[in-house]
Amino acid sequence: MAEYYDMSHEEMYELLERLHDRYNNESFIEADPISVPHSFTNSVDREIAGFLAATIAWGNRRAIVQSAHRMMRYMDNAPEDFVRNATVADMEHLRSYVHRTFNGVDFQDFVRAMRHILTQYGSIGNYFEERYLAYGDLRPVLSEFRREFFSVEHDRHAEKHLSSIDKGAACKRLCMYLRWFVRRDNRGVDFGQWQRIPMSALYMPLDIHTGRMGRELGLLKRKQSDWKAVEELTAALRTFSAADPTRYDYALFGLGISGDDI
Repeated sequence: MAEYYDMSHEEMYELLERLHDRYNNESFIEADPISVPHSFTNSVDREIAGFLAATIAWGNRRAIVQSAHRMMRYMDNAPEDFVRNATVADMEHLRSYVHRTFNGVDFQDFVRAMRHILTQYGSIGNYFEERYLAYGDLRPVLSEFRREFFSVEHDRHAEKHLSSIDKGAACKRLCMYLRWFVRRDNRGVDFGQWQRIPMSALYMPLDIHTGRMGRELGLLKRKQSDWKAVEELTAALRTFSAADPTRYDYALFGLGISGDDI
């Protein structure tokens, strides 16, 4: 797609907006992990379901969605109540869960960590909103969240499932999770629950699809898919929509997985 490097800024903007319109609609939901929090109406249920669905969101999308819904069944389809009140026997039942490298012990550790967040802050959303208000920047919040999350006793294996911005990771799943709950529009996909965080503060979820399309469109030069690449791609997209750069996640991801013609 080298010819797209020669697009003017206006032409690229028109392309991104056209792709955004194509993919950012309710038809996107069913096959995507965001369908899992869409199964709930309670805001805290949604946050917990979304966090767990995002945590296992790598690999085949259909398998991710199926496994994430299975996680909800392990929690009796009442994630907030389970996180707050699960008994020893309830927690032991989680040991039989597995999705790729995320195993039942990881599941237990994540429930304990979320219980800590809910006990201290009331909800995951309150944590992110309060810490963002303290910093005005999501980068230190991502760093602090990981430390806070793993401040409770856990098996070190669980740490591989929550990326570290301090180690330069792209933090794709956390960025995607934040997009789900911060972005607000009238398209019906993202929730827009965390209104104390502006959409302009979000960073692009960088995965194999958004990275490949970003590079093919000349929006990303860096070859490594790390945090520096996230910042580079997000900065490029902010030149098209400073107030809402991750709106183009749909454009790049949707085009990357669909193989549709531009």
